[in-house]
Amino acid sequence: MPIYEYRCKGCGKRFEKLVRGSEDVRCPQCGRGGPVKLFSTFGIKSGDRFTPSTGGSCGTCPATTCDGCKR
Repeated sequence: MPIYEYRCKGCGKRFEKLVRGSEDVRCPQCGRGGPVKLFSTFGIKSGDRFTPSTGGSCGTCPATTCDGCKR
């Protein structure tokens, strides 16, 4: 049962969900179904920094607000 990352098409909230089979995924904030599944990679938290497993990181995102370094 993998954990996937999603973004709601309605309110834009990003969230993670443990998916079991063909379970219907709904946004925990607004309840809308059919969120966009995001590409995610394994990451490592060290102190207050997030480092993706690919080894690349901009090093500017605090771990609690990192959005995949889309800056």
